[in-house]
Amino acid sequence: MLSLTVQDAMNQQINAELYSAYLYLSMAADFEAANLHGMAHWMHLQAKEETAHALKFFKHVAERGGRVTLTSIAAPPTQWDSPQAVFEEVYKHECHVTSLIDKLVELAVAGKDHASEVFLHWFVNEQVEEEANASEILHQLKMIGDSKQGLLMLDRHLAQRQ
Repeated sequence: MLSLTVQDAMNQQINAELYSAYLYLSMAADFEAANLHGMAHWMHLQAKEETAHALKFFKHVAERGGRVTLTSIAAPPTQWDSPQAVFEEVYKHECHVTSLIDKLVELAVAGKDHASEVFLHWFVNEQVEEEANASEILHQLKMIGDSKQGLLMLDRHLAQRQ
């Protein structure tokens, strides 16, 4: 059985994961408006991934006898100044999500909830990948600078994400 403390924290994490999906969809819309369809594609896939993460938490809470409680999702920003500004926010956001996952692990350990602790290890590893991906793209954008050709090449590369 899931403790009320862990259940409430996981419900908050479901909301955070759905906000992440909403944020990435908003970024996709901004990229679509700028005709950067490869970057928009990358964000669409990122949004799907975040929704899948929310559903993993949903399933874990339900399987452990907890109650899933969905709450309002905050509205994300809708415009950014540049692709670099978008990916700076992506990286910052993923670091924030990592801190949320770390707090969940600490709660599970403190409550001797071994099932949740093991469940959360997947997310710990996932966040390493998420931060690395965002950081790599951000560094590439910094190297590109004001080069329109470089931006278009990166856009085409990001369009190939599966």
